[in-house]
Amino acid sequence: MFYKMLNMARDRWYRSSDCTVNPLIDYMIHKGQMRDAQIEAIKTYLYLKIACENKPLAVLFKQGTFNSLDLDGIELSASARDFLDNYPAAAALLEYAQLKNDLGEQVSEKIEKQIKKSPDSIDYNKFFNEAFYGVTYTDYLFSLPMGAGKTYLMAAFIYLDLYFAMNEPQNPVFAHNFIIFAPSGLKSSVIPSLKTIQKFDPSWVIPEPSASNIKRKMMFEVLDQSKTANKSNKTKNPNVQKIANHQPLSELFGLVAVTNAEKVILDRIQEKNGQVTLFEESDDEKDRQANELRNLIGKLPSLSIFIDEVHHAVSDEIKLRAVVNKWSESKTVNSVIGFSGTPYLEKAEKFEVTDKLSIASAEISNIVYYYPLINGVGNFLKKPIVKISDEADSAKIVEAGVREFLDTYIDTVYDGGLVAKLGIYCGTIEKLEQMVFPLVARIIAEYGLTADSILKFHKGNKEYPQPSDSQLQFDTLDKAISNIRIVLLVQIGKEGWDCRSLTGIILSQEGDCPKNMVLQTSCRCLRQVMKNVPETALIYLNESNAEKLNAQLEQQHHISLKEFSSANNPKADIKRYDRTAYLKLPPVQFYQLKIHYETLTLEQARPDDEIPIAAANAEISHTVKTQDFAQHVTNIDVDDEERGDEPAAFTAWLYTIAKSSLGFVTMEQLNAHSGVLLDVFHTITYVRNGSRFFSSKYNRALIESNIRKAFYEKRGYTTKEELIPQEAKLLNIDNFATCVNTDKPDDYYPEQSVVENIILDDNGKLKIDRKTEQLIQLAEETGNTAFAEQTRKKYSAHPAKNRSFHYLPYKTDSNFEQTFLSEVLVFDDVEKLGLEVYYNGDRALTEFKIRCFKQNGGRWQYIGKYTPDFLIIQRKAGQIHKAVIVETKGKIYANDPTFLDKRKFMETQFLKQNNDAFGYNRFEYLYLEDTLPEKERIVQTHKAITSFFKEDAANA
Repeated sequence: MFYKMLNMARDRWYRSSDCTVNPLIDYMIHKGQMRDAQIEAIKTYLYLKIACENKPLAVLFKQGTFNSLDLDGIELSASARDFLDNYPAAAALLEYAQLKNDLGEQVSEKIEKQIKKSPDSIDYNKFFNEAFYGVTYTDYLFSLPMGAGKTYLMAAFIYLDLYFAMNEPQNPVFAHNFIIFAPSGLKSSVIPSLKTIQKFDPSWVIPEPSASNIKRKMMFEVLDQSKTANKSNKTKNPNVQKIANHQPLSELFGLVAVTNAEKVILDRIQEKNGQVTLFEESDDEKDRQANELRNLIGKLPSLSIFIDEVHHAVSDEIKLRAVVNKWSESKTVNSVIGFSGTPYLEKAEKFEVTDKLSIASAEISNIVYYYPLINGVGNFLKKPIVKISDEADSAKIVEAGVREFLDTYIDTVYDGGLVAKLGIYCGTIEKLEQMVFPLVARIIAEYGLTADSILKFHKGNKEYPQPSDSQLQFDTLDKAISNIRIVLLVQIGKEGWDCRSLTGIILSQEGDCPKNMVLQTSCRCLRQVMKNVPETALIYLNESNAEKLNAQLEQQHHISLKEFSSANNPKADIKRYDRTAYLKLPPVQFYQLKIHYETLTLEQARPDDEIPIAAANAEISHTVKTQDFAQHVTNIDVDDEERGDEPAAFTAWLYTIAKSSLGFVTMEQLNAHSGVLLDVFHTITYVRNGSRFFSSKYNRALIESNIRKAFYEKRGYTTKEELIPQEAKLLNIDNFATCVNTDKPDDYYPEQSVVENIILDDNGKLKIDRKTEQLIQLAEETGNTAFAEQTRKKYSAHPAKNRSFHYLPYKTDSNFEQTFLSEVLVFDDVEKLGLEVYYNGDRALTEFKIRCFKQNGGRWQYIGKYTPDFLIIQRKAGQIHKAVIVETKGKIYANDPTFLDKRKFMETQFLKQNNDAFGYNRFEYLYLEDTLPEKERIVQTHKAITSFFKEDAANA
């Protein structure tokens, strides 16, 4: 539930001018390769990385980063309001307590009342720390259902981190290296699918040439070897060597290692009574090997840890947390990113709020993004056809299920030559061999299929060994070479099995799969094969498994089996057309302000004067305040104990300073001032037992920064304004797709039927034939005017089609934009004055964007690009002569500070500079807010248009 607050804050950020990644998101959307679930997850990831600076969730909630509650609108006492205003963590818990789940149930009405009544009775910091498992590092969980493309999403995250890290190599927010943990026990099924990260095309999320440049820098290692080196007297860990080959690790960038957490990372760890033993001091060679690998991975700089199927990691939580916690001590862990389709706990966790109040949740609390399973059905998942048999006999259920599958899908062949396949789960090998296989063989023979269409896949026992070549056939099920139609399984393929051509599942009796995994097992057949093509899949169950499936759907997804089987979220294909040639639409000519910055040296660097004072004001005072419940300080203790434990060496320290300067300060320069630097070094270090350590009483980062500053010249700059003539097309054809697939067709205007009529009319093909005309006349004569009007509408285009729609349809951001366009196009004066109205609000599809500045201290400060919503233009001699720039704004965005600065620039500097440069009033700016009454909005729009464009007529 915490993620609901995060999502609201994320959406506010993307709507604000503070968001810097909207063009990148637009690029991904127009590229059209990532699913909507993946795009939304990426938006959350970038929000947490950039706007939230990759901070741990506990920190973000305590800071009130996601708070949106309007405290002024809540009935509170004066003292409670004052408390909540000053303690964002308290406001965050209040907002969380008021949230409602999918069933409409409030998180905790009692806690809401407690906060309102006595807000100082709760330790908010303690609550949020415990709610997010007490970890001090960044730990986010992304929940997407099976089939949503978690593996490619991992790849997208990796490429995006590296993309930003290459631009800002010293920014600690972005990871440089990655390790991906496969879930415990699923090595054989998951690690191969994770290798597909290597096949991911980064240009789906990052423009070229950056995408290809990053891909060339990446290195992949699969740490899946557990055996020692051959013919060696001393045991060796081959996985260690794979990492060691990339030395020096301190400079490593772009490594992606894939491994199995249980077999490799958690090897030789023991847990007893909640305590974990890492055997760090063990003399045992296998212990030494295991620790060698763990320690080496822990040294990888700026490491992001990806955990696939993280709900498995919860069962191994103690061990996995112990390893990650150990790595985090060295400050090398950038983040832990988890992925799961079922982020639920077997038993609800309770988080104490007060002695008498707690919050219970069955969700893993660090979910930051959640995509419901039901939203994927018909979108990127096949639509399930669930059949429940009332038969008690397993054999009869299997027979009925096989026959229904073959009747429906025997002729189904997907793109790439993949034949539809049915999976039948069997509780035991004996049941598979003795009952199911002979039964299925008999049935398929009736349908003209041979016995080699059946794959028996199990690990074998004394009586029935594993069938030869079964592993190879299982691994190649999703290839055209496979002729398998029925797959018989025992204790395999419950999850982590990616077979798109699997089109049916049979669970005929209890025990065919674990009770708690009926949902995961049933959904194995729902992966989409062909994008945007309606597909179905058969799930055939006995009553017992149907009951378990229904219970797990209700518990984990808050939907019933009936809702699941009737769900459908098909996307609509929207055809788009470029009409710029038809309209002979010229580019917009305007002047863009450009600021030249000229650097001036005001003062030469003086290292010998400034280095000696680098440690001034850098001492850290450790104080402990004691407060009563009224938040009054009752005592202050000063803690001056020395806690520094990082070894210190003078030359290594100088090297760190030089390296952090990115080449500006060299070792030669530092060595030339070694005398004063050594004095500083002795000040910020101390000696213990004959060894020197950095002191905990100094802010080392600040001191090193001051030292680097000592080598910089003191500089100033002057600015010079210049107006640059520009030409901008209102359609950037390079980003224009002739077909888009969307689950929000209402965002596109006008509707598709109108679009098609406009295009037919453009080509002279929208004409009523003689027979239809006679039919319309007859309807009118007999008083059936409704039929006549409806029929004529089918043969009519938009009346203003030659004054708008330079491409079709427009993708708008709000209903307000559609309302404005529909209103303005029917103004009589728009036609009389020869005006045209074009939508410009799609950032990815227009070149008309204005660079905006504001004056700060007498100097120009760049504040970003501004993309107007509409242009109302008037032509002269085929060129755009005059234009009104229109901004339609929703109330919630109207007071955004950056937008206000941009609006001020447009209304003052842009208009003045351009109108002066052209020598006449070429541009006007009209701002409309959706809070205006309809009548007032129409009057303002009409007045602005007529007064501006009638100037020429008045002056003639």
